[in-house]
Amino acid sequence: GRRRREVAAEEEVEETPQEKKLRLAKQYLEELRQLGDFGDTRAWPLPCGPCPTPGAVLQYSGAWGRSQGSPAHILLSLQVQPPDPASIRVLRGHQLPVTCLVISPDDKFIFSASKDGSLIKCKWEVDSGKRLCVVPGGKKGTEERHMGHASHILCMAISSDGKYLATGDRNKLIMIWDAATCKRLHIFTGHRDAVSGLSFRKGTHQLYSASHDRCVKVWNVAENAYVETLFGHQDVITGLDSLSRECCVTAGGRDGTVRLWKIPEETQLVFSGHQGSIDCIQLINEEHMVSGADDGSLALWGLTKKKPLALARQAHGMQDAQGLEQPYWISAVAALRNSDLLATGSHSTSVKLWKCGDGFRKLEHLWDIPLVGFVNSLKFSASGDFLVAGIGQEHRLGRWWRVKEAKNSICIIPLKQRTTASGPESLGSS
Repeated sequence: GRRRREVAAEEEVEETPQEKKLRLAKQYLEELRQLGDFGDTRAWPLPCGPCPTPGAVLQYSGAWGRSQGSPAHILLSLQVQPPDPASIRVLRGHQLPVTCLVISPDDKFIFSASKDGSLIKCKWEVDSGKRLCVVPGGKKGTEERHMGHASHILCMAISSDGKYLATGDRNKLIMIWDAATCKRLHIFTGHRDAVSGLSFRKGTHQLYSASHDRCVKVWNVAENAYVETLFGHQDVITGLDSLSRECCVTAGGRDGTVRLWKIPEETQLVFSGHQGSIDCIQLINEEHMVSGADDGSLALWGLTKKKPLALARQAHGMQDAQGLEQPYWISAVAALRNSDLLATGSHSTSVKLWKCGDGFRKLEHLWDIPLVGFVNSLKFSASGDFLVAGIGQEHRLGRWWRVKEAKNSICIIPLKQRTTASGPESLGSS
């Protein structure tokens, strides 16, 4: 026994502090794999930097999130370097402003839509940039006779298994598509105004929809069935998101609130902090979310606090609009799931990358990525290898300004990662 302790002591002396921290981090991840709470953690990166401790690897792991199989919070901002503007790929095909887009769960395809009423114009292949599928639109009232939408498409969502794609338009309709073939499967009706937000509950075919009619509806896509309607917002709903829990979050436009809807309990939590219309929202993980408003503010929320944990005012600076100084509107937000990396868009000629610091109580600006036009949609790939932006000459919800020099397009922004010897090069899954 004494000899073993002496050998262990000698080995500990020979191990550098950095090596010890790395060993403990790997040991912690292995223990989590054996517990099975977080799925396969082999694809998770170990944080780079001077102190890859288990605490840094697992800075966030709420109890509720663990029960739903959420991975831990990963410090991915440490691994991303400023993108080279020359490396941004531009995909052209839409004639009018791009309003929304999604990336397939395997990161191989991008689905986009625009004000020209065409769906999946196109379905794009990420590697080659080729258009794989185009579904043309038609005249209003002819939706039953042709495949596409007949009005502006404002939102879309894809199921976590990549099977179903959902799209919503100004004409109150939700269309369900086979993502592989681009064949339309069903049309949901029931909203009384434009459908402005869609999200599939992760791991299921349950679909949440939000509308300018101020309500949220729940659908079972696999059975083509309506489930229920939830009321509460006092103004149009402009955005919606969800993860694994049976709940969703919404942005309530000019009612100035963000809401968390607990579906089984039929209850809602109300959050306030923006001064203007809240136009976009996304969950970061099961406990935190981010939202943007037309007062130029970017808010970071914890689901247990009614006020923002952090608020960046004038996040994209100020503009001179008809002789008046006012903030650039935040038109899109994106979060790399279960990480500390965020992106925001406006029409300020750049997309901004942000870091959630100090336990989600601080927003730190990282870099600007030059892009001209209204950034109407932003999505990180599941791997974290790239960011996709939907660009238009106009805002997705109106025609307040027009940026003539902008190109209606899809921009694929590669996110360079620092090479480290401490872990895999791929980023965490979404």
